[in-house]
Amino acid sequence: MKLSDKPSANNSSTRSGGKESSSAALSGVTPVAEASKKLGVMSAIKVKIYADGADLEEMKRAYASGLVSGFTTNPTLMKKAGIKDYAGFATAVCDQIKDLPISFEVFSDDFTEMKRQALRIAQFGPLANVKIPITNTKGESSVPLIKDLLGLGLKLNVTAIFTDEQLLALRNVLRPQDDVIVSIFAGRIADTGTDPLPTMAKAVKDFSHLTGAKILWASPREVLNVFQADELGVHIITVTSDILNKLAFYKKDLSEFSLDTVKMFYNDALLSGFELNSNLGDRPWNEIPEPPQ
Repeated sequence: MKLSDKPSANNSSTRSGGKESSSAALSGVTPVAEASKKLGVMSAIKVKIYADGADLEEMKRAYASGLVSGFTTNPTLMKKAGIKDYAGFATAVCDQIKDLPISFEVFSDDFTEMKRQALRIAQFGPLANVKIPITNTKGESSVPLIKDLLGLGLKLNVTAIFTDEQLLALRNVLRPQDDVIVSIFAGRIADTGTDPLPTMAKAVKDFSHLTGAKILWASPREVLNVFQADELGVHIITVTSDILNKLAFYKKDLSEFSLDTVKMFYNDALLSGFELNSNLGDRPWNEIPEPPQ
């Protein structure tokens, strides 16, 4: 995948930027008519929601829903979406989504090439954020490059942060005017059995004097994480289309949810044509004898 050298606040209303059909049903992102029902949750939280993905049609629908305040991508998501032309994809996204920040990640393992790619990504548009991993694959710190790029005035998203040591190294080179997203992979931290909440809370406090820095909760696993992030004062949380859709369950009655779940099991069994034959006839359940011991 080559990269040529050539050259907000939460929105609580549905955007009209994309063409939508009320009957459209993409796998992943609900139609705008359905998504708009979730906007009640947006008035209950301050954390900004960024959609995480690389499917352009899903991104357009997420944008039109009014639920998101930005977008993030990465090479893994682009590979999953079948993207082959990096610059072509990024250009198409920026042509369709002109007024929200979008993060595109460098993909070199060499810091000199990373800088070249970062400068190219910055040309995609005024709201393009350059994602820089906190280290390369050799574990070498990207902090010197990050300092260099911020000095050039680039908007950065420093990604794949897991440890307090990484956060300290980054914080030590930031200035209040630096426009930088600090992406902490809380979900993956939790995958190790470690509670990510102390790390997130500490980061919010430690970076609070850096007015241009925004703490981002990356790789959430459930809707609850959105509210945990909001309670901690985290600025941004990325969500997949699956979690975005589950915002529709906000304040759903649990008894109703239980009944919906039972109905789902029942209907799926009917659709599968399951049968369990026996010689017990049509006797009521309370007249069926107990099995032998």
